[in-house]
Parts: sequence; C-alpha cells; structure tokens
Amino acid sequence: MSLPRLVATDLDGTLVHSDGTITARTRAALTDLDHRGVPVVFVTARPLRWMDDLWEAVGRHGLAVVSNGAILYDVAAQEIREVTGIDAEAGRVLCDAITAAVPGVSFALECVSGFRREPLFPESRHVPEDSQIGPLAELWTEPAVKLLVRREGMDPDEFRTAVIAAVGDAATPTWSGDWFVEISAPGITKAATLAKVAAELGVEPDDVVAFGDMPNDLPMLAWAGSSYAVANADPTVLAAADHVAPANDDDGVAVVLADIFGL
Repeated sequence: MSLPRLVATDLDGTLVHSDGTITARTRAALTDLDHRGVPVVFVTARPLRWMDDLWEAVGRHGLAVVSNGAILYDVAAQEIREVTGIDAEAGRVLCDAITAAVPGVSFALECVSGFRREPLFPESRHVPEDSQIGPLAELWTEPAVKLLVRREGMDPDEFRTAVIAAVGDAATPTWSGDWFVEISAPGITKAATLAKVAAELGVEPDDVVAFGDMPNDLPMLAWAGSSYAVANADPTVLAAADHVAPANDDDGVAVVLADIFGL
C-alpha cells in the first residue's frame, strides 16, 4: 500500500496534551514529515486567537483549517485565505428558532475580529476578558465564523438534540462539549475545507490519514481514506473511525505516524 500524502489532525484532545502542550515527541514527528514533503494540516475548532503558539508546528506548506472549517488560513503569509461566516440577518432567524425550541439559551459570536457575547453567556476560560458584551443585534456587525449556543443545567443530549432540530438545514451545528453547540454557515465543516486544501495540493481523499476525538471531527474522518480516533475520543468517534490510536496524553498521533511512515 502507498503511504499517505497528507496528514490531517484535530488539535485539542487529539494532538495536544490535556495540559495544552505539544510534546517534543510529537513535534519531532511533524518535523520529520515536513522534511519528507508530507504536509500536516491542523484542522481545528479553535479560533485564530488561540493559534499563535502552534503555528510553528504546521510545517512549510503553511495551510490550516480553523474554526471548524470557517477559516482557511495561510500560515506562511499570516493571512486568511478564505472565510465563510453567518451574516446577521440569517443569524437572527437561527437565534429566534433556537430560543423558541430551548428557552433560556444564551449566544456568543466568534468573529475574525474577536469574541462577542450576550450578558447572560457564561464566563469561562474560553471567553476572553476583552470580549464585547451586549445585545446580539448590536454585536452582529460582521459575519460570525461560529455562533455559540449555551444552556447550562439541561441534559446535554436533550439540549443538543433540540438545538440541532431547530437549526435544521439552515446552518451546520456540531459540538465538542456538554453545554454548548457550535454553529457554522451551511455546508461548512472541517471536511469541506480540508477537501479544498487537499485539492489545492493535488491529494485525493484516499491518500489522506486523519485523526480526531469529537463529533465535530466525524465529517473529516468519514472523508479521509484512513481515519483514527484517539483512545480518549467520544464514543461516537470511536465507533466511526477505521482505527484507534493511543490517547492524546500518550502521543497517540505521533505513535501512529511513526508506525505508518517508519519515523
């Protein structure tokens, strides 16, 4: 069998350790692949503002898929190649439908220019201190690469099911945590934007190996010719992937890459 020509990997819970670090072992594997001319594409739900410390590990090909596919970023040029967001008019319709289905929800926007949230959207380590706060109608002045929906105190499965039903085909909902749903523009997934990267590099899906851990990785894992769920992945991901890699805290991605490529 031929070796993969492109590696696509999620970050948090997959490539990155639970303490937020990328180990020397993993960095060495990524560097070896870069020297061999095998691009490693980070495909992440993270916003751009969380990526500065990780760009050096991307490799010289310089492309990354950010915000669940809403942003294609040219790392070498330090600029956004493409962005697809939800505009305010479509967003208001979405929020009205979600609020009707799940009373008590609160919303936040992840925009290229920064994070914006309603006053009731709970503070957490993921919410920057300098985020704009106010009514959603006043905050939505540019396309949102992600609409975030929170509803604490409700059964997570019931919450997600209700939000996904309310959204329907109007947008693309997914999740990577218990009490919030992340919503992207219609048709925007990690897989859709990764496919653009692969096509630009002349790589077919069958020549891609992908790694992930949460439901927002499922489209990417289904698209890739070979897929791995790390051992700590959500049960739905473990069931869907072709293979299981060691856990993120055991450098699972690096272990598999060393085996595949003989690093």
